[in-house]
Amino acid sequence: MSELINNSDYRKEKLKELILKLHMGHNPQQVKQELRESLSNIPYGEVVEVEQELIAEGLPEEEVLQLCDIHGEVLDGSIDQSGAMEIPQGHPVDVFIHENKALLEVVNKTYDLLNSLNLVPDSDFKQRALALQGCFNELMDVDKHYQRKEYLVFPYLEKREITGPPKVMWGKHDEIRDHLKGCIEILREEALSKNDLQESLDLVFLPVLKELTEMVKKEEDILFPMAMDTLTVEDWWNIHQQTIEIGFTLYDPQSDWKPEGFENMNTENNTAQGLNNSGNIQLPSGSFTPQELMAIMNTIPVDMTFVDRNDKVKYFTQGSERIFTRSRSIINRDVRLCHPPGSVHIVEKILEDFKSGKENRASFWIQMRGKFILIEYFALRAENGEYLGTLEVSQDLSNARALEGERRILSYDN
Repeated sequence: MSELINNSDYRKEKLKELILKLHMGHNPQQVKQELRESLSNIPYGEVVEVEQELIAEGLPEEEVLQLCDIHGEVLDGSIDQSGAMEIPQGHPVDVFIHENKALLEVVNKTYDLLNSLNLVPDSDFKQRALALQGCFNELMDVDKHYQRKEYLVFPYLEKREITGPPKVMWGKHDEIRDHLKGCIEILREEALSKNDLQESLDLVFLPVLKELTEMVKKEEDILFPMAMDTLTVEDWWNIHQQTIEIGFTLYDPQSDWKPEGFENMNTENNTAQGLNNSGNIQLPSGSFTPQELMAIMNTIPVDMTFVDRNDKVKYFTQGSERIFTRSRSIINRDVRLCHPPGSVHIVEKILEDFKSGKENRASFWIQMRGKFILIEYFALRAENGEYLGTLEVSQDLSNARALEGERRILSYDN
């Protein structure tokens, strides 16, 4: 029997038979037991091949999607990753895995807040609801993680004719995104009571946390090892170069991956706009090299964050003395999700008034850690008045407020 169990064709046929049993409504626990008895460790590549074959043989993708969670639960602990390639630091897969770790930390924190809900006095419920809204705002950041899979990784797999698993996984992404949005909408309800939330736990909140956790397992048990085996270094380099356009999820890579021989290679989509013949960024009143522009933006003694017309954070300065901490994980994140839930209504009002043309500037000032901080928002408009986005500018005016008299003689401030 052992020679059969070690045979790839036998394993795949047996796995296909078990998945079809799930399709026909057999008890998942019984199927899992049969799997353990007949197949001890299944190589991740064979799991992918079986899914692909089932779809090719006529099992509708929608049904594979419906079975996806049960299928993953049955296979849990049975997938062999011993042949998986080593993942370099900063590699796109390394980034995905670090993001998963950060996501699971938020998932566990959210579980704790939900599971202890019955211990929260009614008088403290609003605060708990805001804390939960903050957690689900963070979890919604998984959208960028999924987009990078969908638009950067999946196309390369499809070029290798691996189409079934990406389609199924994309469908699960959409389900998770919809469920997270539903949770956030419930938590934003002004009239939400503790009883309302408790009644929604088993219907909406706990299922989506389980879905997020199961997607992490599907990625790390199957997708990532398979992709590492399938894609070339050049494929991964192009994915790596385009990652910043979509942004990171709850994690900012601490090291940059530079495979040997690819450091100076252009990406597939590197046609830059606004460059002159010398490769400089050309503006009506002059030009810069990208290096010069970055130095200027990071030397100006203010913090700036640019939010585009679609309310996505697209850029922030990286000066040495930032007032508010920023990391690249906020790139392409909805600006509403970058603020505490209790102040989101202010952000929405500013965006509404800027887009309508009613206002062009909003100012706030606060005392923070012994400093006087001015925070201003400016509507950015094209020459024809079209709304382009919003610029947030924050600066420490403590020293400026303390100035007296005049200084007309050169004196350096250290």
